[in-house]
Formats: sequence, C-alpha cells, structure tokens
Amino acid sequence: MTETLPPCPECRSTYVYEADSLLVCPECGHEWAPGAASAGAEVRDSVGNLLADGDTVTVIKDLKLKGSSGVVKVGTKVQKIRLVDGDHDIDCRIPGIGQIGLKSQFVKKVVD
Repeated sequence: MTETLPPCPECRSTYVYEADSLLVCPECGHEWAPGAASAGAEVRDSVGNLLADGDTVTVIKDLKLKGSSGVVKVGTKVQKIRLVDGDHDIDCRIPGIGQIGLKSQFVKKVVD
C-alpha cells in the first residue's frame, strides 16, 4: 500500500520524502512534521497579527486594480475575509468593486 505524501508547504513541490519523523523537500530544503502539514500555513497581516477566516481588515496602501483604472484606497475596510492558498492570501468582496484577491502584506487586522 502506497501512502501519498503532501506537497511542500513552502514551494508546493511534489518530490517530498520522509526522513526519520520529518517530511523533507529536496527542492527548497524545507523540513516539517507530518501533522503540521495538514494544519496549513499561518497568514499574518502587515504588522504580524494572525488572520483567520471572517476577520475584518483595512487596506494600508492604495492598490491599483489590474485590468481596470480603479483603485482600492487606503483605509478601505474589508469584512468577512476568506484565507486561501496561492499568490494572494485573501479572497474578499469590496463594496463598489466586487470580488478581489489581496495579499496579506497590504492589510491590517481591525481589532474590535
């Protein structure tokens, strides 16, 4: 019976192998515990606050929208974010703009 190993959480390589009790990626050299791979990566905002699904964040920099002349202005409040894997960490809906992907480095968590 062959066990399928998860891809590397750092570089998404599929050439992962087991070494003792760790999983190792030969392409980037990342090592992790098998239980930690299923937990997912932590996503932090521009100042280091841990983000979670459903959080509210504000944009800290004017962001130009690709394929449009629109701009997401500094201070725009975004509610009910959803964390995703990929180039952009956050999926959200901004009123007046629509569905958009944001990078966590350009937002700050709103603490209630």
